[in-house]
Amino acid sequence: MCGDLDEEESDSEIEEKLYARFLAHARELLRDRGQSSPEQPADLASYMEKLFTESLSRSLDDSEQAGANGYERLSVQPVVFARLAGLLAGHLALGEDPLRKVMEALMLGYAEAETMDRAAHDHAHQHGDVVVHDN
Repeated sequence: MCGDLDEEESDSEIEEKLYARFLAHARELLRDRGQSSPEQPADLASYMEKLFTESLSRSLDDSEQAGANGYERLSVQPVVFARLAGLLAGHLALGEDPLRKVMEALMLGYAEAETMDRAAHDHAHQHGDVVVHDN
């Protein structure tokens, strides 16, 4: 079939493709959102977007600076951000349903990469967690 993954493909080759996919998506998101200003935004939505962009930029920079270990660095970042999300949510009133908000945001972010793939490529197919393109 067109674009199928080779069953002989090694874990490291899959990791390389996943890492390249992250780099492309992160760069696209950062390019689309432009440079953030040093000023703190007045409204909460702008503040949240600025914080997201700055965090993504840091994640991208750290991964790229790790060189050959970029995927390894990327693989631990969700754990750190999840820990931070849990710590912050644990200090909010239960009436605000912080766990639900965190889980909804997590699922939104998880789906965002797939949405970007569909929008960016005319003929890309999703095979598990790896996007394979027809050449």
